[in-house]
Amino acid sequence: MAASVYAALVPLSIPAPTMHLCLFEDDRVDALLPLAATRAVYDLRLGIRTLLETTRDAFGRPPTVLHARPLIDAVTALEHGVPINHIPDGADVLFVNGRFIAEEGDTLTRLRQAARAGEPGRVFVQDGDLVAAWVPGAAPRLVHAAAVTRTMFDDLPEETVEGARWIRHLWHLIDEIEPAIGRDFGVRTAGADLQDRSGATIHARALLTGDPIYVAPGATIRPGAILDAEGGPIYIDAEAVVMEHAVVKGPAYVGPKAQVKIGGLIEGSVIGPVCKAGGEIEASLMHSFSNKQHSGFLGHSYLGRWINLGADANTSDLRNDYGFVTLYNAAKGVFEPTERRFLGVFIGDHSKGSINTMFNTATVVGVSCNIYGAGFPPRYLPSFSWGSPEAGFVEYRLEKALQVAEAVMARRGKTLSEAERAVLTALFEART
Repeated sequence: MAASVYAALVPLSIPAPTMHLCLFEDDRVDALLPLAATRAVYDLRLGIRTLLETTRDAFGRPPTVLHARPLIDAVTALEHGVPINHIPDGADVLFVNGRFIAEEGDTLTRLRQAARAGEPGRVFVQDGDLVAAWVPGAAPRLVHAAAVTRTMFDDLPEETVEGARWIRHLWHLIDEIEPAIGRDFGVRTAGADLQDRSGATIHARALLTGDPIYVAPGATIRPGAILDAEGGPIYIDAEAVVMEHAVVKGPAYVGPKAQVKIGGLIEGSVIGPVCKAGGEIEASLMHSFSNKQHSGFLGHSYLGRWINLGADANTSDLRNDYGFVTLYNAAKGVFEPTERRFLGVFIGDHSKGSINTMFNTATVVGVSCNIYGAGFPPRYLPSFSWGSPEAGFVEYRLEKALQVAEAVMARRGKTLSEAERAVLTALFEART
């Protein structure tokens, strides 16, 4: 994996420009736990692309360096195959907040203008948050801190920008699914002939209706499957399979080597790479390497990596009284208002739900949890929780959690690296 992602970070046959791009983590990533517990914030997927991929594309894919918290710097280095927290000597660097959504607009235009040879250094802020900083001849010390903040650029003048959008809270990831799919679809299919599907296997009895629909070479659409783009674009990536009588309603993305199981209904959702999706999934995102392949409902939810939900697992995404919901904020340790009525479950990496697991509206489940039994689990489960609503929850033994992670990853041809093992161990020790 590292080699292929590394290639994505290095421009091919393009003269090296002056500017280096550095995505950084600030001091507010804890609000995105547990999803950011095991990955850099810019590795969160919005739609087809991650925040990192979105930002790199927005700036023309320049040479890129990455800043990451000490806890996850080693796993981030493995993910991308590049040194972390290192700036080449004398490089002119545009620092961009990893939570910033690099969409077309005044803020992105201004940052492009600022990051040019000869332009003076400055920082860009909005409502007190550091959006970006243009630093000619950047000092390596700027990426040695655990978090990059405004105070690190005190010697630079400040410019206020407006209209920048961020991922500030977990529910923003759900808000962004639909616009991200539309934005990403346009970038990924620019210049492509959407009617040329010669490299894909599409059965004569499959139905493709509406526009636009992109089916990548190597993808398979089986008999009776329906791709309905009347409500938004659909992108079926390489080696993905949409099985018999499954329905995919746009906007939707089915990632590389992902599977939509027989009779599944996917609507307004992202099924990330090497995921298996079945039952009914609405307005939800599966990051990668996760399974929710049986009957049951997943709505307005976000699943990390290496998650498995058993048959007939269900999420509530709407209160019976139709009221606004609250959601647990790990940074504050409290439930906070969301001003959202529809919100499901957010699940950290390596967690599992057994058959018939029921999640209440707006639930947060930490990393490496194991949930079974009847009834609704609490609306917040800390990492390494093991148990059921009936019997209660105890601490999931670390050695057992690591054994399960190894077994699950081996089924997909992956190995639990020492860096990943160290992250899980540190999260376990922090819990206790």
